[in-house]
Amino acid sequence: MRLFTGFVSTVVTMMVAVGSGGSAMAQTEPAQGVSMFKTADLKHGEHLIDELACDECHARRVGGDGHAIYRPKGRINSPAALRGMVQYCATQLNHPLFPEDVLDIAAVLQRDHYRFKD
Repeated sequence: MRLFTGFVSTVVTMMVAVGSGGSAMAQTEPAQGVSMFKTADLKHGEHLIDELACDECHARRVGGDGHAIYRPKGRINSPAALRGMVQYCATQLNHPLFPEDVLDIAAVLQRDHYRFKD
């Protein structure tokens, strides 16, 4: 079992145990080369983002299409911080996600908005 440390809000660190099997579906595109996302299922992450209406919620919070939320200055500065923020959003909105779901969503955001390097 792998353990990932996550960043929630600004300082709070949490531990999330992720099974070594990852998601049941295979990744179809690279998540910009970050090793923590290598088992992520990007299609599943895209589906969850649509199903949970993430873009609509972000648009209500920051206006426009909601994409400005993805680069708050200095707040999300690593892949672990990104995964932790996805977990934080899910927890705050009472979305019961498995660790693999959080990883899948974070991998899509990594690919589309953040592009962190290992």
